[in-house]
Amino acid sequence: MNANSILNGAFVRVSDQTSANFGFLAEHDAFFVQLASAAEGAFASDPNTTLIKLRQLSEALAQHVAALSGVDFDDQTSQSDLLYRLNRELRLESQVRELFHTLRIEGNKAAHQFRTRHKEAMDGLKLARELAIWFHRSFGNAGAGFKPGPFVPPADPSVQLRQLQSDIEKLRHDLQHANVELNSSQQLSQLIEKEKAEYEALAVAMDEEARALAEQARQHEEALAQQQAAYENKIKALQHQLTAQGEQTINRQRQQVSKQTKAATDNLVLNEELTRILIDQQLQEAGWEADSQEITFQKGTRPEKGHYRAIAEWPTNLNGEKGRADYVLFVGLAPIAVVEAKKENTNVSGKIDQAERYSKGLNVAAPLVGAWELTGRTIAWPADDAGHYMVPFVYSCNGRPYVPQLAEQSGTWFRDVREPSNTRRALSRFHTPGGLLDLLERDKENAEKLLKNEPFGYLKLRDYQQNAIAATECALARNVRSVLLAMATGTGKTRTIIGLMYRFLKTERYHRILFLVDRTALGQQAIDAFNEAPLEQNQTLSKIYNVAELGDMAAEAETRVQVATVQAMVKRIFMSDQPPPIDQFDCIIIDEAHRGYTLDQEMTDGELATRDSSQYISSYRRVLDYFDAVKIGLTATPARHTSDIFGKPVYTYSYREAVADDWLIDHEPPIRYETLLTKNGIQFEKGKPIEVINTQTGEVDTTELEDELSFEVEAFNRRVINENFNQVICEQLAKELDPFDDEKALIFCATDLHADMIKRLLDDAFKELYNGSYNEAAVAKITGKSDKVDQLIRRYKNERYPSIAITVDLLTTGIDVPKISHLVFMRRVRSRILYEQMIGRATRRCDEIGKTVFRIYDPVDIYAALSEVNTMKPLVRDPNITLEQLVDELTDEDHLEAALNSPGDQLGESQADVVLSQLSQKVMRVLRKADNKAESRPALKDKLDELHELWGVEPKNLHQHLQKLGPREASVFIRKHSGLVNQLSQVKTLVGSDKMPVISHHEDKLIQEPTQSYGVHQRPEDYLDSFNAFIKEQVNQSTALAVVVNKPRDLTRQQLKEVKVLLDNHGYSEANLQSAVRNQTNKDIAASIIGHIRRAALGEPLKPFEQRVAEAMDRIYTQHDWSTAQRKWLDRLAKQLVHEVIIDREFVNNRFADDGGSKQMDKVLGAQLDTVLEELNEAVWPELSA
Repeated sequence: MNANSILNGAFVRVSDQTSANFGFLAEHDAFFVQLASAAEGAFASDPNTTLIKLRQLSEALAQHVAALSGVDFDDQTSQSDLLYRLNRELRLESQVRELFHTLRIEGNKAAHQFRTRHKEAMDGLKLARELAIWFHRSFGNAGAGFKPGPFVPPADPSVQLRQLQSDIEKLRHDLQHANVELNSSQQLSQLIEKEKAEYEALAVAMDEEARALAEQARQHEEALAQQQAAYENKIKALQHQLTAQGEQTINRQRQQVSKQTKAATDNLVLNEELTRILIDQQLQEAGWEADSQEITFQKGTRPEKGHYRAIAEWPTNLNGEKGRADYVLFVGLAPIAVVEAKKENTNVSGKIDQAERYSKGLNVAAPLVGAWELTGRTIAWPADDAGHYMVPFVYSCNGRPYVPQLAEQSGTWFRDVREPSNTRRALSRFHTPGGLLDLLERDKENAEKLLKNEPFGYLKLRDYQQNAIAATECALARNVRSVLLAMATGTGKTRTIIGLMYRFLKTERYHRILFLVDRTALGQQAIDAFNEAPLEQNQTLSKIYNVAELGDMAAEAETRVQVATVQAMVKRIFMSDQPPPIDQFDCIIIDEAHRGYTLDQEMTDGELATRDSSQYISSYRRVLDYFDAVKIGLTATPARHTSDIFGKPVYTYSYREAVADDWLIDHEPPIRYETLLTKNGIQFEKGKPIEVINTQTGEVDTTELEDELSFEVEAFNRRVINENFNQVICEQLAKELDPFDDEKALIFCATDLHADMIKRLLDDAFKELYNGSYNEAAVAKITGKSDKVDQLIRRYKNERYPSIAITVDLLTTGIDVPKISHLVFMRRVRSRILYEQMIGRATRRCDEIGKTVFRIYDPVDIYAALSEVNTMKPLVRDPNITLEQLVDELTDEDHLEAALNSPGDQLGESQADVVLSQLSQKVMRVLRKADNKAESRPALKDKLDELHELWGVEPKNLHQHLQKLGPREASVFIRKHSGLVNQLSQVKTLVGSDKMPVISHHEDKLIQEPTQSYGVHQRPEDYLDSFNAFIKEQVNQSTALAVVVNKPRDLTRQQLKEVKVLLDNHGYSEANLQSAVRNQTNKDIAASIIGHIRRAALGEPLKPFEQRVAEAMDRIYTQHDWSTAQRKWLDRLAKQLVHEVIIDREFVNNRFADDGGSKQMDKVLGAQLDTVLEELNEAVWPELSA
């Protein structure tokens, strides 16, 4: 049959507008059927229109699902954005997402590039029908059991043309193989002529039909436009109706939709043909020419220079065993990868072995070029057995996106077979041709060698930073793909990372690095560092390499470092028509890695059987899993969730260690404020009117108290707002904090409103104290709601004002302002991780202002509530899981069966027990609260009595009753009382919300002077006495301590650290000792740790270290005749000595590195540096006279 006769048969299909393949959609809306019929009708004459109509159909179906489930969208919402929202709310299964995605992509291609290929349109019809069946099973009357019958393909006018093209390819290959000149083959010339004629005939026939049907098509488009308008109005009405019914109804409806779509998905099993269509699409998206029906070895397709082809059914022969690889990927004439593709419910990971077998059995003979030749090798890669791998990369896939908990059954599995130590791993999709070529040509061995030989000197790193880099490189050399570095806040993580990045890029170990942050301010801070930190020959990272800044997402080939926020990457990957390839970056560095802790844990087997996986993967984790790159995480506070993603730290440098090394500043014991209210709490009497803040409107409502109400200090500024307490504290702070000082202060508040209050009260207190000289700009609120917040942060960091910043959580992590010397906690913090990050804002050295210690002010007894990091409970499975979903999981028979047969959290427990336990807890919380309030609320009491009668169980005991029944019986009970969710919702409404903060006007005052506590010792003198006893006891057991006491001038750096760590481990730090001396003697003596030890051991009077240095320098100045230039150098040396206990050449070398180090100083001092250092040490620590 030729093209004309097939095309003539298409007239009927356009005119009657019914559809054998999509007719069942009429039950939902005639518009769906019209779109599908238009797609089928246009197939013969205009396959482009077919794909465009199918895209419109998938858009209409998505909008229908969104409207039914209360997912918000409007005319401006793109399909990719809508699908992202649908997936977020309904957790669509991966196969359904893939169907929507493919129809969207193919429709977009058809709209933007004119092509007349029927093959893609036919594939589109098949995929659209699968999606339509899923939709009908979800929302049709027949339900999940709907049987659709076979797909009826429209007649394809291009079959003959495609056959001719295949014959030409085959003949061309045979002729080349036989070394016959192509131009001399008459048979080939005839076939090419025939193909040309058939192509022209098809084009003419399609054009004629398009013209003949133009009027009909126009009328049909008009009718479609009217139907579309009617459909859109229907959708808007549905949206409006649902919104009007309130949030609870939307949630119930959403649960129902989710349940229906899940049931329909369970029946969605894509056959091999549809799976291949999806895999073809995935290969095409990665940049390969792929079509497993047309681009096949059988049909004569062969590799060609300048083309990236995925050729299907390529023959292999390993030791006489013949086979056919599902695809072989060719870069030009070189076979570079083998793909084993299976239908979607097959174990994927295990099929890598088969792909490896094909790699060994592939015959690479001219005109093919061996991939090994591209790397300069003379032979292929040896396999473990006697053979060789002829192709370096192998894949196995089944079209399903990767789910960590179904690791072996999902994703695109990949292995680089060139090294026996390379293990297989799951990817989110295929590499691009460029990505595979890059992998092939990159000489990892040479890069490792270069890294080993690359000096560190020019990076000017501290020892521990160098050690951190070495540990990272060492782990990566062992093929570890996730690395965690734990370095205390303030120890120069960014500087370490710049060094690491530069070494990676310089040695070609990695080509493109993604630097991932979780907020714009941190990204900007990193970019500033990349622009400023000097590397080789004083060039900066961004001068040497192309660094793409925040928001600059255009992937240019020369970009070597991309700085991006997690949020921007989520948008770019999961909400875009053109997501980046998985090999765009080969190294990802994650700053503040501990922040990715939202629902990162993997699901248990039981949850996997009953819930969708994406419910548990945070955006952060999804971005990391998307790229095929090594991941390097940096954190100051490693916790369980961080280690789950990156493994245990390969290198740790703690805060206490950094303090012992003098790289970070220590803090004194916190200054506690005790007020009347913090001691006694705040009480409200029953029956009294109280004021509450309505969090919805922000207005103050008055209500009568039905019960006594009392608040302890942990509720201050959150659940109870008392301005008098805040005023008392602010008046005290005004005495402690100097708004004109170089030292900066940071105040942590509970909420944005609280921050506003503290700003007002501090302004009043400072104005009272300083009258007209106070500048209001000295105190600024810097929160997410502040105007021009980035500008404010920059001013706080670099300018005199503001000197006091008030924040909620914006400045809790990652913002560096070294001048911060005071931290005030106006709110409780439970998380040790968050607390350590907050403390980390003040730990940085700032020699410019002579910072030696920082202070913590604690009016809310913060230490009472802190939990240790290692006692962190596992993360809540899914805090957002609703009562409705739990009820659904227990009452849906299929779900219940799956849950009963899946393991729970504890031994001998099923997932159904876990669900019942979660449900019981939620029920208990609602009904117990209701029971407590029922006596004073008649309507609530009546409701509970009514439910008691209905359920046969006292409502407050319902949770126990359900637990006793067990999952099966509880399911029967809930089905019998089908209105349970609704009834609980009514009870909740009658109970009302407790979340409205109460306003308190209770008077407050300071009941004692601010105090500092020293662990078990409340009084400073007790602390100093215990220190004296400790030193006397230890001096004969510790060599380093003996040197401090007897001959401090001989003390080495290592010994000093040893002493500091010993004291620190027993609770004696320089900062605590200094504060204890000040509180005992009322003298602030900034003595060094050596001074404190010698006072305890020998009774030597404490002397400020600065004074010791000044006296020693006086001796140096008077004992020698120095020139003016020499005196200048000695003055500079004296300034540096104030912060340094060990005075030696190493110290001089580090501090004067930019001026030629100790060599240059020795030269200027006329080769007397060693003499000066010796005399200085003697003068600082003179021998005690007997």
